[in-house]
Amino acid sequence: MPLTYRPVSAEDVLTICEFPQDPQELFFMFPAGQYPLTEAQLSASIAKRSDSTVIEQDGAIVGFANFYKFERDGICAIGNLIVSPEARGQGVATFLLKTMEQLALERHGAKEVQLSCFNENTAGLILYPRLGFVPFDIEERAAPDGRRMALIHLRKVWG
Repeated sequence: MPLTYRPVSAEDVLTICEFPQDPQELFFMFPAGQYPLTEAQLSASIAKRSDSTVIEQDGAIVGFANFYKFERDGICAIGNLIVSPEARGQGVATFLLKTMEQLALERHGAKEVQLSCFNENTAGLILYPRLGFVPFDIEERAAPDGRRMALIHLRKVWG
């Protein structure tokens, strides 16, 4: 069955909260979140962001992302990106990222799309460059357990 997308609804939030399987996955998706992810945490994040979008397959929500930065004719930055555990490795993240790029162009006239990936998120570090994202900065962050981590900022520029 093909993948489709639509704006997130309040009824979707509890389902999305089940996607992060452990504190590390939540940290990759939502560094400010506390595990386990709650409806209140995710709803508050959605309220501050733009274009919160779900991906569906066979009527089930299999992916989610939004923009935490959304400038008109400037930069849109993708955040809260996550794929359901059951749908990983099946092209959902690729479809989700291409959908977010399309929304950035159509709704915001974006010239650039950015995202960030922690150094321990191997799946993201392999996928993002394959989709045309190029690293442009690295920032030191503390993992939830206090270890040093690198947050790698990537971007895709048009025009």
